[in-house]
Amino acid sequence: MRILITGGSGFVGKPLCARLHERGHELLVVSRNPERARGALPPRTNVRPSVADFVDSQPEAIINLAGESIAEGRWTEAKKQRLLDSRLTITQALVDLCGQLETPPKVMVSASAMGYYGDQGDREVTEETPPNPEFVHELCARWEETARQAESHGVRVALMRIGLVLDRDGGTLAKLLTPFRLGLGGPLGSGKQYMPWIHRTDLVRIILFLLDQEALAGPFNAGAPEPVTNAEFTRTLARHLHRPAFLPAPAPALRLAFGEMSRILLTGARMRPQRLQEAGFTFEYPTLDEALSEILRKR
Repeated sequence: MRILITGGSGFVGKPLCARLHERGHELLVVSRNPERARGALPPRTNVRPSVADFVDSQPEAIINLAGESIAEGRWTEAKKQRLLDSRLTITQALVDLCGQLETPPKVMVSASAMGYYGDQGDREVTEETPPNPEFVHELCARWEETARQAESHGVRVALMRIGLVLDRDGGTLAKLLTPFRLGLGGPLGSGKQYMPWIHRTDLVRIILFLLDQEALAGPFNAGAPEPVTNAEFTRTLARHLHRPAFLPAPAPALRLAFGEMSRILLTGARMRPQRLQEAGFTFEYPTLDEALSEILRKR
């Protein structure tokens, strides 16, 4: 199958492309830097700088992972607009491509994020939980709405509301390892906020599952079945690294340093993957202990 992928050379995209290549799929990857991307991707990957460049390639499926990191820097109005544009522009381009093709792709698996729900306190969150309106919800909701426009072209659209993606060589965990190894780790604010998380291997498996299961459409919570609070995450990581973790980052200090962006550090959602589990998906790493044991024994 010919599969068009945005974000294919990123933290999740690279191992995903490797798995798709192993399965014998033909890979079409959008990258602003094609030469650099080719060096990180499987042989014979077709890399071009824009979605429109693939109008002659007749992709049979789309995986949309592109988007600027939400957790870096203060959210100025300009930053918020970049976060929106980096998701909506390329997603709209994919929808437009679907409309231009004589035979549209069968499926689009498109990223969203746990931020769709906003702050949910300690209540259990499924795909049916009403969101709390705030910027991260607006960002994810507009991203999802744009992707779902592909349905008007006969494309099955599956949306992944992704938790914190864990692995050693990138994402949140990579940023935490050095301070925690130095004994400088600790909870953020009260530590009571929930942190939905997922091992990168399981996220890649979810993408493949949604690609293959022709009856699955709409939103899916892409987080492990055992979400933890920030305090639990901190204690578990410290225990695996055999280090103390008693230096909290007070909420007022985080608000002062990061402004509105601090909300994604100080709030959360107890998100569970109800629809995935009902569809028969099983996790290789359902608990944080299992995930960190696997990740931290890698060399």
